Amino acid sequence: MAQARKGIVLSKAAGGAGYGAEHEVFVLDGVGNPNHVAFADDIEALYSLSYGIKMLPKKGVAPNGYFDYTVYPLEALWKQIEHTEQFDKNNLQYRVMIRQPDFVTPDVLEAAIMNVSKKKSLSRFKDVRLESIEDGDCVQILHVGPYDDEPESFMKVDEFCAAHNLQRANDEWHREIYLSDARKVEPAKLKTVLRVQVKSMQF
Repeated sequence: MAQARKGIVLSKAAGGAGYGAEHEVFVLDGVGNPNHVAFADDIEALYSLSYGIKMLPKKGVAPNGYFDYTVYPLEALWKQIEHTEQFDKNNLQYRVMIRQPDFVTPDVLEAAIMNVSKKKSLSRFKDVRLESIEDGDCVQILHVGPYDDEPESFMKVDEFCAAHNLQRANDEWHREIYLSDARKVEPAKLKTVLRVQVKSMQF
């Protein structure tokens, strides 16, 4: 297994245990099919503000503690609104997010919205929130391939959990961290971290 960044252990063959440390994110909530326009609009809003903050010093605004960095990958929490036998992408609720450096505060977010809105006006800017999240104990796997093939990787996660006396701490939500840009990478080569929160089995 290879250690990627803090809180993520990656492996194609089997799940890996890790800890999702606390960090700040920009987040938007939504429902519906991720292939629809609304989800794409949410992603555009998050990336526009994330890159807007990275570029703030070039606009003459340098937040306290600013340092140059690489914008973090897109993440999303997913769950089914209603549990049905047949999986339906229209039956999904999501929380899409991008991690932010520690110097980002609500005031920095407002400054980014003001600067980015001068060139791009998106209705979802007003809904973006800065929140602190922490996954805690978790199991994750590096899924390589189309998103529609993720169930195969989740089976490996569940097998890993069973072998290590672990169970999902949250049966509804799971996290996906998108290491590839789906607009530029062919489906067979997409890399996605699939993560579930876990706890020890009680006997």
